[in-house]
Amino acid sequence: MVIRTARVASKIARGRAPQIVQTTAFLCAAVPLRGGPSAELRGPIPSGRLLVSDVLAIPLRQQARFGLCRALMVVNDAAVDTQRLSIRGRILEPDQPALQDALAAVYETPERPRCLCVPGGVEMYVAFHRRYLAKRMPETGSQHHPACPSFEPSPQQSGLGELVGDAVRESEGAVELRVDFAWSRQAGGKALGRRTDDDPGEIEAPRRRMSLRALTHFLFERAGFNRWSPAMSGKRSQGVLHKYLQRAAEQVRAKGVVLGERLYVPEQFNEATHAEAARRRRERLGVLRPHDGVAPLAVALAEFKAAEAFPGGYRIWLKHMPDAPLLASAKTWERIARTYAAVLEARDADHGQRVRAVITALIRARREHTYEIDTATLLLASDQWIPVEGVHELPLLQALVDAGRYFVKPLRYDARCAAAFANALLLDTGAVPLPLHVYSPFMTPREREAKAATLRAAGGGWVWSTDEPMHALPPAAPRRA
Repeated sequence: MVIRTARVASKIARGRAPQIVQTTAFLCAAVPLRGGPSAELRGPIPSGRLLVSDVLAIPLRQQARFGLCRALMVVNDAAVDTQRLSIRGRILEPDQPALQDALAAVYETPERPRCLCVPGGVEMYVAFHRRYLAKRMPETGSQHHPACPSFEPSPQQSGLGELVGDAVRESEGAVELRVDFAWSRQAGGKALGRRTDDDPGEIEAPRRRMSLRALTHFLFERAGFNRWSPAMSGKRSQGVLHKYLQRAAEQVRAKGVVLGERLYVPEQFNEATHAEAARRRRERLGVLRPHDGVAPLAVALAEFKAAEAFPGGYRIWLKHMPDAPLLASAKTWERIARTYAAVLEARDADHGQRVRAVITALIRARREHTYEIDTATLLLASDQWIPVEGVHELPLLQALVDAGRYFVKPLRYDARCAAAFANALLLDTGAVPLPLHVYSPFMTPREREAKAATLRAAGGGWVWSTDEPMHALPPAAPRRA
């Protein structure tokens, strides 16, 4: 007999199921993980006595952005799943064959599937990408339970809140961005796409536009790299970064251009397949070929490796791209190095942890197959590719990873002061995310006041100062199914 999660939980609530169960279990799941591609997990769970709450905690979280995945554990004929959907009165789970037919039946109709992670459920919509998927409705992420893979914090808990509805407009299955850079330049270097008339026919109300840094944060968040669960451990390789960032850009448009067609993230370097990967890179960046006196631009996003001076300026070397550096004039790179000195210096700081410098650059082709930096931004990321504002956040994030916690890292985007946001949001402590805050002696007075104002508004919270030993993290609640 198969007992689904809801029935197990219901029996526990009514006191009709033992809190301790005898287990002789075997885990077998084909899981498209948030941190990487599909992987088959198999392995015995030692016989013994387990809390039922521990049994319910074992399933892996499904990938929310790119579809439903399956994480199934069999424990003495009890099956535990990660998400249930209500469709036309039927309750369906990701592993059921009937789910595809049910989603197809309501595709492009006014009917909505409902995610049952909270009482009453939350409306979803159906998309089709090689198969039918139930996806989160725009601006409903915070209505889901924090343990639900469709959960997202409110945009106001990060710099995204300043951009939603203005620079970021989302409809079902598509996103339109307003960015503060052009997609092309004239032969003389002047950006195209902005009016300079002294006597314009109309005046447009000022609206926010996203910088390259905000665009980078948007892609990382859309791809799920600011979110962590234990299932992602050891799975965030360059290949995973390439796959999910490129996929995140597929349904995003900026100034009428599909971002996925202008984004290049290097593939993971492999000596055996390097020539083929280089050919694919040249094909993708073929979009940079000039036409009619116009030089198109594209976005290159990669981990920064080194800058090497040469008589014509600087070669900017990117990891996993050893044969094709980006080029920059001496003036351009020296300005970038001054502006982002803290990011570049962080790689040499004595913090005992690996930190990555991520560069996002608008590039153009001055000559055949030469890629020159037009505009660039640099930001820090942890070893797990979680964007951070500074090295002061690294010990907290590493402690959360080591403790096997579920959390989200709020991102700054274009906010003036990142200290106004929590440094991490725990997703495994209950019905609402729990903010964690970090103080650093190197914070500016403005940053310290912004952090203090946030804590006052919240009535306090978990706070750690980096000049003191880190105190205990808030305990995790039993995982929900």
